[in-house]
Amino acid sequence: MSETKKVASRQKAVDDLYEESVHWHLNTGDETIHAKRVGGYWRNIKWLAASAWLIFFIGPYFQWDGRQAVLFDIPNRQFHIFGVTILPQDFWMLSLVLLFLALLLAVATALAGRVYCGFFCFQTIWTDVFTWLEDKLEGTPQKRRKLEKAPLSLTKIRVKTTKHLLWLVISVLTGISFVAWFYGATDIWRDFFTLQASPVAYGFIGLFTAGTYVLAGYMREQACFWLCPYARIQGVMIDQTTVVPTYDYHRGEPRGRIKKGEPEEERTTGDCVDCKQCIAVCPTGVDIRHGQQEGCIMCALCIDACDDVMEKVGRPTGLIRFESYESMEANRKPMPLYRRPRVWIYSVIMALALVGIAYGLTSLAPLELKVIHARQPLFVLQSDGTIQNKYTLKLLNKMGEDIKVTVSAVGPKGLILVDEEVETNARHGKVTPRTVFVKVPKPNLETETTPIVFTIQGEYNGKILKSDRQSVFIGPRI
Repeated sequence: MSETKKVASRQKAVDDLYEESVHWHLNTGDETIHAKRVGGYWRNIKWLAASAWLIFFIGPYFQWDGRQAVLFDIPNRQFHIFGVTILPQDFWMLSLVLLFLALLLAVATALAGRVYCGFFCFQTIWTDVFTWLEDKLEGTPQKRRKLEKAPLSLTKIRVKTTKHLLWLVISVLTGISFVAWFYGATDIWRDFFTLQASPVAYGFIGLFTAGTYVLAGYMREQACFWLCPYARIQGVMIDQTTVVPTYDYHRGEPRGRIKKGEPEEERTTGDCVDCKQCIAVCPTGVDIRHGQQEGCIMCALCIDACDDVMEKVGRPTGLIRFESYESMEANRKPMPLYRRPRVWIYSVIMALALVGIAYGLTSLAPLELKVIHARQPLFVLQSDGTIQNKYTLKLLNKMGEDIKVTVSAVGPKGLILVDEEVETNARHGKVTPRTVFVKVPKPNLETETTPIVFTIQGEYNGKILKSDRQSVFIGPRI
């Protein structure tokens, strides 16, 4: 290609980008977007995805073995997840969980764009619920705009007051539900109304109440534009092979209204009838026909609106659909997932994280033992000819109650564990230290260091719990 043609090609690309950008519209908060609510396949998927957040509200009320099934007990530094108790010593698993979730978000974005924003994000879901209430109380977008501009009246006061009270109730429930995961569901309701909850609990309830009320009720899409960092970084995670809501300009252009009585075979326009329903239903006010834009959260409501119009005018659906720009522009099928290196890399890392999490959960012992050998002195020669070593045992009890634990040791011949018959009260959720002394006759030591194994044993709900830890017995040089 000659230099002139290269320059012309680059100039055309710049002109195309400019032509597309001039049609972009980003609401900077100067007006409230009243999106039209429309039903359809993707709206049902959206409600189904939103229903997963019900666990946020009802999860704290599930019981397991006489206590809250999932309780993040931060004051006592322990997480109870059904029958598993996770202490700070096991928090290495938390990094694997966070790694898995971060990669899952990256994979979802690389494959299907901002589907998390459109279908699962709490900001999107709560805003959708708030606007649904607004639609039920104030009516269609036209009626809502008219009510905003109308002078103050008893009807306006009644409708607006009802709406804001319902918003406030949802916001308070959100705050209480969040705190219940850390405080205890029954305890927070009792202490909240009897004014016995801690200032921290009241603070978090107030913070989440105000945040939910303001973000979902007033800021809405502005929170996505100005507060959410994911809205900024998603641009570098999407490429030409990512499947996103896309307008099929090959089919749709040139746009034109339906002319009454015009035969279909004589039509000179594309399938797009320029009804602007895709804009009317968009919660961020984006015109998807001008390409992907910063404001698009990929909720796919524009697809439902367009398909509904296409069915009414007797034209094929899918004018707006989930499609990659690569296949749209080249008119070919998208690259299979197995041929995309990024998918393999993400999948391997996610699989390793899941294996680590599964290993951690299955290897959690209800009793754990750590042994620390005294350094000063390493050993003591007793008057009876025995060699004595001092150890500090750290007993970690992960159960819900204190346990009486006995200590035993196995090692060199003639080993004597001082006060072996004494029981130790291992406190639940904490590390209980115990100092022990071990004696071995000097003639029985064949080397300077000899392996020794300590065992702790206790009983909980009729089950015998054990934990072993190997250490060394140190004597004089032979």
